Amino acid sequence: MHAPAGWVVLEGARVADASGDYDDFFRTHYPRVVRVVHGVLGDRARAEEVSQEAFVRLYQRWSRVSAYDRPDAWVRRVAVRLAVRVARRDGLRTTLERRADAGTQRREVETDADLHLIGRLPRNQRLAIVLHYVDDLAVPDVAAAMGCAEATVRVHLHRGRRRLAELMSWEEQARE
Repeated sequence: MHAPAGWVVLEGARVADASGDYDDFFRTHYPRVVRVVHGVLGDRARAEEVSQEAFVRLYQRWSRVSAYDRPDAWVRRVAVRLAVRVARRDGLRTTLERRADAGTQRREVETDADLHLIGRLPRNQRLAIVLHYVDDLAVPDVAAAMGCAEATVRVHLHRGRRRLAELMSWEEQARE
């Protein structure tokens, strides 16, 4: 497909040519988005794939989204939604694999100790903890990224911290 002057064809979709602003935005925000998605998924390679998809969607809409007050919040929210979708699909796949082969245990993805413990939290607690503590977002920004009320985020953070304390205590007892 031939694109008009000033346009680029990206996987069959015509999008406006990216300016230096997009390039700068990508270099600045991509590592943070990957870190958040990594916290959600617990798998660095999958986190990079999901983050790249979110940034492709941003690129396709850059002329509009760049005018937003917080384009970083837009791309983070897209990435979080994609990550939640991937996590759900992976959970279903895992359940089906267990049913199909009850004798084989799925190998755990190796991550650093903190992300391993965070990965054991329920999805919303894990997401709130990662956005607040790993990505260093304020509660209102976490609420926006999760699509819920600030009070709900505070509940998820409280329960997540309490559960992490329990998990850390059990890990220490296991080492002794």
